[in-house]
Amino acid sequence: MIILSASKILKFSTKTQRLYTSSTPNFIDLFQLSIESQSLKYTKQLHSQIIQLGLDQNSVIATKLISSYFACQNPVDSQLVFDTFEHKSLYLWNILINGYAKNKFFGQSIKLFNQMCRSEVTPDEFTISGIVKILGELGDIVSAKIVHGKCVRNGVVLDTVVANSFMSLYSKCGVFQDCLKVFDEMPQRNISSFNVVISGYTGENERVFDDKLWDFVKDMQIEGWKFDAFTVSTLLSLCGEVKKYWHYGKELHCYIVKSGLDSDFVVCSDVHLGCCLIDMYSKSFRVELARRIFDRLKHRNVFAWTAMINGYVLNGNFDEALVLFKDMQVEGVEPNKVSLISILPACCSFDRSKGGKQIHAFSTRRGLNHEVSLCNALIDMYSKSGSLSCARRVFEYHCVTKDTISWSSMISAYSSHGNGRGAIILYEKMLQNGIKSDMITVVGVLSACARSGLVDEGIRIYDSALNDYDLEPTLEMCACIVDMLGKAGQFDRALDFIKSMPVKPGPSIWGALVNASAIHGNSEVQNLAYRFLIQMEPENPSNYVSLSNLYASSHRWDVVARVRTMMKDKGLKKFPGCSWISINTETHSFHVADKSHPCSVVIYEMLDQLILAMKRDDSCIGFEDTVKVHE
Repeated sequence: MIILSASKILKFSTKTQRLYTSSTPNFIDLFQLSIESQSLKYTKQLHSQIIQLGLDQNSVIATKLISSYFACQNPVDSQLVFDTFEHKSLYLWNILINGYAKNKFFGQSIKLFNQMCRSEVTPDEFTISGIVKILGELGDIVSAKIVHGKCVRNGVVLDTVVANSFMSLYSKCGVFQDCLKVFDEMPQRNISSFNVVISGYTGENERVFDDKLWDFVKDMQIEGWKFDAFTVSTLLSLCGEVKKYWHYGKELHCYIVKSGLDSDFVVCSDVHLGCCLIDMYSKSFRVELARRIFDRLKHRNVFAWTAMINGYVLNGNFDEALVLFKDMQVEGVEPNKVSLISILPACCSFDRSKGGKQIHAFSTRRGLNHEVSLCNALIDMYSKSGSLSCARRVFEYHCVTKDTISWSSMISAYSSHGNGRGAIILYEKMLQNGIKSDMITVVGVLSACARSGLVDEGIRIYDSALNDYDLEPTLEMCACIVDMLGKAGQFDRALDFIKSMPVKPGPSIWGALVNASAIHGNSEVQNLAYRFLIQMEPENPSNYVSLSNLYASSHRWDVVARVRTMMKDKGLKKFPGCSWISINTETHSFHVADKSHPCSVVIYEMLDQLILAMKRDDSCIGFEDTVKVHE
């Protein structure tokens, strides 16, 4: 039973007394109050009063009584009210079916629908649209087609709402062509009909549908239909995910301004469209435009702040993300779970690990530290910050309900820290706990084996994944095997694997072989791998420069000249490599042989001392004795 606050009880009691003292008891208002307060106690009192007054067969009161019991999460009494009613109307059937669905008793809703079809009451459009939605939640495409067939025979499918329900079901269940067929056969459509199709296009994994979507949108405009907020927000999500369509996002932004939809998020409190624009511009690497939208929002709720923070993180502007996260709390907006997950990647470095720990402490105070998605983000943050022990502590003690991502994150943490044995032990423990292995988990453990030189264990895990768990081999998995064999110096075995592997070799395969052959100084294999890389990536200047350097190391200057000429003819130019480090929130960047930094003299002096310290053979002399630290 839900315990009411004192104010709600007083309000309920006062209104009850007023309604009962009136000449005609207004049970409708009483039931509405009972539904809003979700009070099972008062619902039962009203039920008792109705029976005493002989109103238990009043259809209007019965529907409110059933709804009230469902609002109190008491479907048993709702069913009893329905069963004791002699003349069950269509509206009464619909209330009960819909009530079970709202309480997630989908099987009972379907059972009632079948009983209704066998009774003298004929389902109407409301019944059909409700049951179709339930079948969509269950993913029961077979039953849906049976219902669809009956609707076609009875002509019910001609109703726009029913047709939209079937389209939504087919799209959700992965039979999008059936969704399009229903759309084409509709005698009348509304804006929701077009929105269902647009959502179906954006939900398809095959990018071949993208061009068809925009053709559909253009046809929609030609027919005179105007976009609503749902249409625009759905299309904006695609513009952000597919980079070549970002100019469509700009056009949609113009449409929002011209049609006055921007007033919803600039003036009013509805910030959904504003969040969609922030997300679209951020994913298109125009974060400054996203910030401009954010600054124009009059009412910035937690979703708007989170969208902007996530935009900065996606674009690598970690300092700005952390500043905005602090500003969010200063403005009195409480971060939610998604906010914390969004900001944690900004703390994935040693100098920002303190901020990550503070966010972890904040989540603990708010009782969010056992949320599985947040735990996964914390594991990843601690791992990338260099603290394997903290990552393991979160995994073992905070992550109560572990999913596949939890196991994969912890295995990858062991891998990145070079602990191959730990990754294998954890992987086997995961399998013993009944968690099914997937591609990401296998890649994580194979990468750990490659880093630790555990060739036999890696081959065993790869074979088991394919034979015991029916995983399809991917390019990433095969690249790990090549990397593992190459780093172990087994180049003949690596080349044999490449010849026999079930997927076509890609740049990652030959790139792994290049790195391994460079470690072992095998110029023959390195030359072979580079030539394949140039064939696959003819516009990548790094491959030409690396091949040129390889030939230069063996004094083959004629070949070096030919490679450089090829680069010049193709108009390729390699940008110099760049690295950076953040110290006290200030980022310092360096290019190759860069001496532009004001402290470059001291930096190169320190570098020389570090090289000297690493080359010394006398291990009894400590590092501090060799290197003089400069302030």
